[in-house]
Amino acid sequence: MVDDLPNARSEKPAQVRLTRLSLSDFRNYAQLSVNLRAGAVVLTGENGAGKTNLLEAVSFLTPGRGLRRAAYGDVARVGSISGFAVHARIEGPFGTAEIGTGTAAISADGMETGRKVRINGATARSADEMLEWLRVMWITPAMDALFTGPASDRRRFLDRLVLTIDPAHGRRAADYERAMRSRNRLLAEESRDDAWFDAIETQMAETGVALAAARAEMIRLLGAMTDRLANSPFPKADLAVEGPLEVAVGTRAAVDMEEDFRAALRAGRGRDRAAGRTLEGPHRSELLVSHRPKDMPAASCSTGEQKALLVGIVLAHARLTGELTGSAPVLLLDEIAAHFDAERRAALFDILEELNCQAFMTGTEASLFSSLLGRAQFLTVSSGTVLPTPD
Repeated sequence: MVDDLPNARSEKPAQVRLTRLSLSDFRNYAQLSVNLRAGAVVLTGENGAGKTNLLEAVSFLTPGRGLRRAAYGDVARVGSISGFAVHARIEGPFGTAEIGTGTAAISADGMETGRKVRINGATARSADEMLEWLRVMWITPAMDALFTGPASDRRRFLDRLVLTIDPAHGRRAADYERAMRSRNRLLAEESRDDAWFDAIETQMAETGVALAAARAEMIRLLGAMTDRLANSPFPKADLAVEGPLEVAVGTRAAVDMEEDFRAALRAGRGRDRAAGRTLEGPHRSELLVSHRPKDMPAASCSTGEQKALLVGIVLAHARLTGELTGSAPVLLLDEIAAHFDAERRAALFDILEELNCQAFMTGTEASLFSSLLGRAQFLTVSSGTVLPTPD
């Protein structure tokens, strides 16, 4: 990533925005093409109309399985035999770019063929290349249980924060997971092939330490950004990572950490063989979040406080992204207005404008976004169609 935060910018980061979004056989959309404006885009309509589906389509313009983490076969429209496609025209400080992604036909046995990415007409080597053009972050209703749900959800959230700024992080995480799966397979097979274990554990040590270091750096940078922020309607959060590797970052040389992790994996083979899986490593680390003003763990806060904390973290991260990359991220905020009163909603919209983000927001009622009248593009979503909201 980087060693330190730059000095606060006197100007806003450049806005990277979608100017056109086209879908083919994506969820409930057979075909769709919609022109989009800079700044806030408000999508309103009844529950089930397809608002979240549009946000999910935008989330496929970044590595991963999108904001729902859905199987590709579930994303393709029911009855489709040709997979799905998402295409966007992007404008930013680089000029204009065309990004397309999607899948080919799903096989008869339901096997997925993988997602392809094309950028400016050329096939990308990996989905990570999309991060050279735009960064996307989101908040969804499913994340309301982030602080009380399984630790894996919080690790995934932290890794998404890192990936949005550090494109190499996705490859680190994938390489570590791949090596760990290989080790777990050897454990399940009761293998005693020490040379094979040594080779896999060496790879796990190298990628695991790099993964932990990137997480620890994100926590440090986000903490520094949070300290700089003035008071806001969204409470400041303190973040930490609880895990042997992450805790050791900055106190020990990486090569020493790798050797210690290799030794721990080697010594733990018998225990892990009995458990049938690897019991030590960054795949078991815990993201700890606390409400700074109340000095209280996020899990002990009320539902409303937890939502406000999450929004505060994402807004601080958006500001950090703008400062480190020079470009504001695209934000996807699903049902974001429902939990906040009018004053806090208005404050949120003002902050998004200050951050210079293109922010897609959904809600069932346009009235929830009344303070954005004249400042946002309002679109009505209904049964696979998207039209300008009548005045």
